[in-house]
Amino acid sequence: MGTRKGAATRFLILGLSLALVPACLAALLWGSVRLGPADIFRAFSRADGAADTAALILFEIRLPRLILAAAVGVSMAVSGAAFQAIFRNALADPYVIGASSGAALGAALAMVAGLSLSGPVPAVSICAFGGAMGAVLLVFLISRSVGNPPPAVALLLAGTALGTLFSSFLSLVLVLRDGDLYRVYYWLLGSLNGTAWTSLPSALAVMFAGCFMVFLAGRPLDLLLQGEDVAESLGIEVGRVRLFVALGATLAVAAAVSVAGIIGFVGLIAPHMARLVTGPVHRRLLPASALTGALILILADTAARSAGGMELPIGVITSIGGAPFFIYILARNGKNLGKF
Repeated sequence: MGTRKGAATRFLILGLSLALVPACLAALLWGSVRLGPADIFRAFSRADGAADTAALILFEIRLPRLILAAAVGVSMAVSGAAFQAIFRNALADPYVIGASSGAALGAALAMVAGLSLSGPVPAVSICAFGGAMGAVLLVFLISRSVGNPPPAVALLLAGTALGTLFSSFLSLVLVLRDGDLYRVYYWLLGSLNGTAWTSLPSALAVMFAGCFMVFLAGRPLDLLLQGEDVAESLGIEVGRVRLFVALGATLAVAAAVSVAGIIGFVGLIAPHMARLVTGPVHRRLLPASALTGALILILADTAARSAGGMELPIGVITSIGGAPFFIYILARNGKNLGKF
């Protein structure tokens, strides 16, 4: 069985890697200004270094945006798989459990306060991390008071309640600071518009660090799925593993939200799609989820930029596809709601 899953995973990773090639080309070519393959060839082959309009669009707008879209998709997908493991609940993801809402509140507070958006570790990212970590801890404590592991209904209700609370606080902040209303509101809907090379290094570094922490804990996460008693009998310090994974996943989510706003359901859809082929083993699940998340977000961003001459918030695109998927999972699992 494991051999078949391993072979299927290798084919899946190969297929996703190949699918990323045309997806990336479409992201570079499509948008409010359509480019052709000749424009890309000409932009890369200019020996004199002169930049025409196509080269500026390609190198200064679309290429950094493509890189950020892939990184945000990877971060959301890996974080979703991590939250599902530490909560032992297939419905957990950064959006559902309130981590994205907490990060958004923290980042919005930093933005309206005029804190730095740049630097090695931007203040906005620090505030987003604090909000996301607070949300995860609160959801875990509230849902765990009902049962261990927390039942799906408790997890959903706790995440929904805290998400509503954070949204209310955010609305209050925006009402009090109405001059920032449009800027923050559009950002909250999820957008990669305005991505520049200068904003990439710090955001990518934090997202990479968070995802790397989750990948390091792949084997302990497999044991956690068997139950706390089994994990502890095999020498796993459950509390430390959960804290380590939660820190890594929250770090990746906070960095993604601080640069892209709230982009829902990628952390739910990508791990579920990958798990159909890879099974629950995280050394196979995590890389497959990462590639799936990158592909989903690149395609969603390309669709958002190509919507009849106007740019839609990318969070709207992912929610349109993600909400029906979430409802399908609820209906399909029935009595086994939320279980793997």
